Amino acid sequence: MIEQHAPAPPGCPPSWTAPARLPVRPGTGRFLVLVCVFVCAACGLVYELELVAFASYLIGDSVTQSSVVLSVMVFAMGIGSLGAKRLRWHAAAGFGAIETALALVGGCSAMALYAVFAWTGGWGGMWSEGPRCLLVAFSLAIGLLIGAEVPLLMELIQRIRRQDAGGAVADLFAADYVGALVGGLAFPFLLLPFFGQLTGALLTGTVNVVAGGALVLGLFRRDLTRRARWTLLLVGLTVLGVLASAAALADDFERAARRAVYGDDVRVAVQTDVQEVVLTGGTHGKPLDLYLDGRLRVGGQDEHRYHEALVHPALSGGPHARVLILGGGDGLAAREVLRHRGVRRVDIVELDPGLVRLARHDSGLAAANGHAYADPRVHVITADAFGRLRGAPASAYDVVIADLPDPGITASTKLYSQEFYGLARRTLAPGGRLVVHAGRLATRRRVFWTVAATLRAAGFSVSPYRVLGQDSGFPAGPDRLVGASGAPHDWGFLLAARGRTPPPLRLDTWHPLTLTQAELSADGRAARRTRVGGLAPSTLAHPRY
Repeated sequence: MIEQHAPAPPGCPPSWTAPARLPVRPGTGRFLVLVCVFVCAACGLVYELELVAFASYLIGDSVTQSSVVLSVMVFAMGIGSLGAKRLRWHAAAGFGAIETALALVGGCSAMALYAVFAWTGGWGGMWSEGPRCLLVAFSLAIGLLIGAEVPLLMELIQRIRRQDAGGAVADLFAADYVGALVGGLAFPFLLLPFFGQLTGALLTGTVNVVAGGALVLGLFRRDLTRRARWTLLLVGLTVLGVLASAAALADDFERAARRAVYGDDVRVAVQTDVQEVVLTGGTHGKPLDLYLDGRLRVGGQDEHRYHEALVHPALSGGPHARVLILGGGDGLAAREVLRHRGVRRVDIVELDPGLVRLARHDSGLAAANGHAYADPRVHVITADAFGRLRGAPASAYDVVIADLPDPGITASTKLYSQEFYGLARRTLAPGGRLVVHAGRLATRRRVFWTVAATLRAAGFSVSPYRVLGQDSGFPAGPDRLVGASGAPHDWGFLLAARGRTPPPLRLDTWHPLTLTQAELSADGRAARRTRVGGLAPSTLAHPRY
């Protein structure tokens, strides 16, 4: 028998405290509600992680994006909980409506964000108004709907069997937190690798609307009017139809969006275990462009100037038999290293084996890197650069080349820390050199000189230089759109050596280069004129980029 409740307080509708008329036993009903709490919590966390991932991917600076999404969403959850108090008199119908809206908004959020990114071009800098408003709007809407779930679920579970508030809250939150755990693990290990962000979000919305609809229309259908039941059913089926249609068109949508972002000449687009890799051009005389997670990493004829400036000053004027390349899985830095006589071994530490496979076997990329991976002197180590340096023997290399995403991307900040450079210093043999790409000097001067201060704190002396692009001037850092700032296209480099004497900027190669000694010397003088003093080094505990 279902327990009887106390009479309703004066002024409150009787349905507020009346026991639910269930088609099952109360114990089974409570279990089904807690299962729904579990499923809804898992879906809610997937929406949250999907927004964080997409914002970090599309805009950059993952710490800022995560902070914005999470803080706005948690704030909105509180407002949603307050707003749901007015729906407690119609808890079943209100919960059904909220789950239907949440499934539609959360399920379609990834596709909407990607559409804006692809077709408006409004993401230009780190923070343009369009992306920020859209990201905040989705975070706010999803947070409001998630926050409204808990008071209504509490009302429903109390209507099945009245218990003390503490016990009810404990049961509800236990199911909620376990569901959040499952959703948090399912997102990176199941949804992303097997379905991708677009289809994964749509699938989550489908699960969400089915779970909410099944609970309300199955367990609490007797508490609804006939009109309410049909309305929830028809709206839920409509949302399912929208989500299913979007999932069926997701591949076509993604191809169209990719063409809008990268142009019509997309030859390869793969999602590796680490990142999205897109190749355009590289055949039939068209220049090769390589995009990693949406960022142009290699572009046009300027690719040669970038890699020449990165490699040759470090290998000139000193021993270079043993070379370590950190990053550089595309093989382009290795191509320049192999042009030097006397190189006996080249170790490439690359986190993404998928990029290395493309560099070996894709005709356009393999031709661009001069088939460097076919050279027996080249050895690939699949590892994180920081971890590899920790395990590398002392004095193992004559030259270390850091061909890494620049410090404007939060995930790479540790690779520009004092601790990282201390490890690199330990691996260098006497007379060895380290070269670091430190971002665009024209627009990110303070970041560049913070890298220099960090190198000095690690025991290096540095020679700064910059190289101007002549073609696309591709930004090898966090900037997404070429020319968005109107500033000169350049790359800033720091050549470092142990001790107090800065290493000379020399080009000592028999092979003709697009970069000349006169240009390099002038570039060094131009870089020194931009000096910013008084900057503290960046550390793992206190990143300053």
